[in-house]
Amino acid sequence: MGIASRFKEEKFLVVALVVAVIAYLMEHAVIEMGRGVALIAAVALVGTIVLASIRVAHHAELLAVKVGDPYGTMILTLSAVAVEVIILAIMMSGESSPTLVRDTIYSALMLDINGILGLAALLGGLKHGEQPYNDNSGKTYGVMILTAMGISMIVPEFVPRDKWHYYSAFTIVAMIALYGLFLRMQVGQHSYFFSYSYPRSERKKESPDEHAPDESAAISIATILVGVVIIGLLAEFMSAFMAEGLRDSGAPIAVTAVVVAAISAAPEILTALRAALRNRMQATVNIAMGASLSTVILTVPVMEAIALYTGQPFIMAMTPVQTVMVTITLIAAAINLNDGETNAIEGMTHFILFATFIMLTALGL
Repeated sequence: MGIASRFKEEKFLVVALVVAVIAYLMEHAVIEMGRGVALIAAVALVGTIVLASIRVAHHAELLAVKVGDPYGTMILTLSAVAVEVIILAIMMSGESSPTLVRDTIYSALMLDINGILGLAALLGGLKHGEQPYNDNSGKTYGVMILTAMGISMIVPEFVPRDKWHYYSAFTIVAMIALYGLFLRMQVGQHSYFFSYSYPRSERKKESPDEHAPDESAAISIATILVGVVIIGLLAEFMSAFMAEGLRDSGAPIAVTAVVVAAISAAPEILTALRAALRNRMQATVNIAMGASLSTVILTVPVMEAIALYTGQPFIMAMTPVQTVMVTITLIAAAINLNDGETNAIEGMTHFILFATFIMLTALGL
């Protein structure tokens, strides 16, 4: 494929890059125009991010088919976490809420498990009935998410403020050790935990796009990385415009965290829903649960390291409402992902929890 054809194929990413350049050149002018203009610009950037995410999701699907699970979905979730870490690091370098990291991780968990997995299981269940997957993956993801959340966002509530740096250093080591072993298990001797053998008659339907060009894995990976960088740039300007647009508006502080979590999850949402509608629930479970785990286990050590370096600790301990919502979510996931099949009822339970999360956020809780 020639250069001109490649640019035409990736027109969404080209448009996103142009918009990022325009946002860079006009950032101060837009902010000086007032809150209304800034908010409109933020919404426009969110739409542009969605366009870029569509291409990232497309190449992630192609890559997943080429290399197979769990490698394809693992690349997608790691890309999403990279976006999230970049956005948080940029936002925390300026003036922002000390609870932004905590609220973003909490929002990402609610979005991934209750939003993505819930909606995918609901729609997939309505279309296909019971959808099979490897129950080892659900159990493994669940217990690791519970452990990581408990260590990093529940226990800190009981750690004295004058000793936070000791526990913060321990948290970094613990998260790295957990993820190191998990990664070795996921791509090594226990990789079968995260894959599912579909009947031969169903395998013909596995390709996400029968008319897609036969692109190499290297091209897909490069496109995903470029897309992630562009999304990160757009998100930086979006956060500045949104902060100005929402200033003194009375909107809950957690709205920013929800937007950041949604941006990082954008490439995953389409892929997960498409997989569920094609009766590929294993990919959906890997994406939703894997993204939740990666968000906690990778974002926490990076942000904790920044806190230790700057000497300004973040507030990582969840509020009582957040703790209750996370507990209910993980208990529901443990029950629903225990038998190797999902259905519309199970999807609906998680989606109602997601709706509850949205309502609580709107109420400022």
